[in-house]
Amino acid sequence: MNGQGHKMTPDHAQRIAITTWRVYAHPLPAGYHVLAERLWPRGLRKADLPLDAWPKDLTPSTALRQWFAHDPVRWDEFRKRYLAELAEQQETARALLTQAAGSPLILLYAAHDQEHNGALVLRDFLQSLVKSPPMRLGQ
Repeated sequence: MNGQGHKMTPDHAQRIAITTWRVYAHPLPAGYHVLAERLWPRGLRKADLPLDAWPKDLTPSTALRQWFAHDPVRWDEFRKRYLAELAEQQETARALLTQAAGSPLILLYAAHDQEHNGALVLRDFLQSLVKSPPMRLGQ
């Protein structure tokens, strides 16, 4: 519920802040912590990373992740392909926004490159859902 007594839904979620954060940077900011990686980050124990969600269906597929290999030359194509994968997961993405319930949504990633990583693409995708109404069958 927000301060006006309305249930927080993705349609009303314009106030949700969605940010990215490297898992190795401490302290983690307050918010709803989501691991935006398909694989567990190297060198971290599960007890050391407080997560609220780990939606693997919203992470790049194994094939796409391996093809990209964090090569900045492939960034534009990676982005395009990953957004196509995410388009198939709108229901899961909207559920994640609802689960965050108005808390800042912190997308955690392990990559060294802060300008070319999947969490940035996921952030942009989630922000696009916040700004658009849900698709209905038959539209």
